[in-house]
Amino acid sequence: MTSPSVSLSRRGLLAGTAVASAAAVTATVLTPSAAAAVPVHPAASAVVRDGIATARLAAPAALQPDLHERLGAWLAFWSANSPGSWSVPVEVVGAADAAGAAFTLRAIRVVTADRPFAAFLAGRADHAHLGTLASLHHHFGQVSAAADGGLRVIDGAAGFTGSPEQVAFAVAACRELWGVRTAGAATWRHQVGRLDAASRSGWAAFTRAALRRGLRTDTY
Repeated sequence: MTSPSVSLSRRGLLAGTAVASAAAVTATVLTPSAAAAVPVHPAASAVVRDGIATARLAAPAALQPDLHERLGAWLAFWSANSPGSWSVPVEVVGAADAAGAAFTLRAIRVVTADRPFAAFLAGRADHAHLGTLASLHHHFGQVSAAADGGLRVIDGAAGFTGSPEQVAFAVAACRELWGVRTAGAATWRHQVGRLDAASRSGWAAFTRAALRRGLRTDTY
């Protein structure tokens, strides 16, 4: 099988980190959806879960109901845009925070050619990692990378806020998945596609396209 796990250039990854630092000290453009990205609502009691959507959790996790539901929608979206030769995800590896309001993803396992395969792995810097990051940005307003390469999400509606994490991801996606090496914090929004990628509809389209490019299910 031909895997989408093609190593990213270290220069590209470092560039994304640099963009995040720059974005933290420069003005960013906020869309009307920014205020709605993290709605304020009373925290619900976390419930211990042994799976997300159709996939089992490698270790049970206590998750707030809304986060668990959003994770299920995210995983179904990721699976729907994955290669046809992959099964639906069979196992997810990750951990919740103490309140059950955040989840750190470390692996997604599928079956292909009757063999288990880690389609996403936290410590593996490849296009599938960047595509999976895109899928999380599609469904969550706050996504960040842990030191081990795990991807941490906090419950809350998706939308472009101009955060350093979103800008760093967007620039890395433009450079690594679209090959637009001139993309930067101030220019990436109009360098791929026909829409302003930071608009409500543009962000949804941009993150979906980045997922498909990362998992090699888009034609380009």
